[in-house]
Formats: sequence, structure tokens, C-alpha cells
Amino acid sequence: MKDITEAKRYISNAKEILREKAIKEDGYYKDRKYVKMAGHTAYAGVLVALDSVLGNKSKKTRKSVEWYQKELSLVDKKILSHFSAAYDILHLSMSYDGVLNAAISKEGLEIAEKIITWAEQKTQA
Repeated sequence: MKDITEAKRYISNAKEILREKAIKEDGYYKDRKYVKMAGHTAYAGVLVALDSVLGNKSKKTRKSVEWYQKELSLVDKKILSHFSAAYDILHLSMSYDGVLNAAISKEGLEIAEKIITWAEQKTQA
């Protein structure tokens, strides 16, 4: 449960970064640096939540996106779809590209929250 609380904190921090630092105007953020920071923060929260469900099976090396996709394909295909979307939006579009469109960021954060809610339900079961 501690991991889920931590994951939610990451999402909260990402929203705060966007709201207070990226500064939205007419549906677009003004500062790419903070969009990138928020995307990275939110994606890290998704990974924390997923690790609480999938476990830490490989402590020696960093887990790849392929590892998460393979593990999720064995557990829940719908969450696999959400994870793929979160990877595309939060990690690639926001973290790397710094896409300034606020609607894209909003969608990414909503998907992240769905994944965290799923992880929370799984850890309580």
C-alpha cells in the first residue's frame, strides 16, 4: 500500500508541475522543460504502482518497457493497453518530446491514474 501512496504522490507532483510551472494558456503549456519534468514524474509513478503488483523480479538490472509489457500481457490485457498508452504519452511525448498540448498531458495523467487504481485494487485483493 505504501507503493500506491507513493505512486499517487508522483501523479500529484506531476499535476502541480504542470499547473504551477508549465503555465497553460489557450490549451497549450508555455514551458517545455516543465512538461518534460511532469511527464517523467508521472511515468515514474506508473512504474512504482506496477512494481507493487508485478514485484521486483529482476533486482540486478533496470526493467525495460518490454519487460513490463510481457508481464502485463500475462496478467491483464486491458492494463497492458493502458500501459502502452502511458508509455507513449508520458514517457515519449511528454518526457522526451515535451509536447505542449495540454489535452495530451491531461489524457496521459488520466491513464496513469487508471493504472494506479488498478494496481491499488490488485494489491488489496
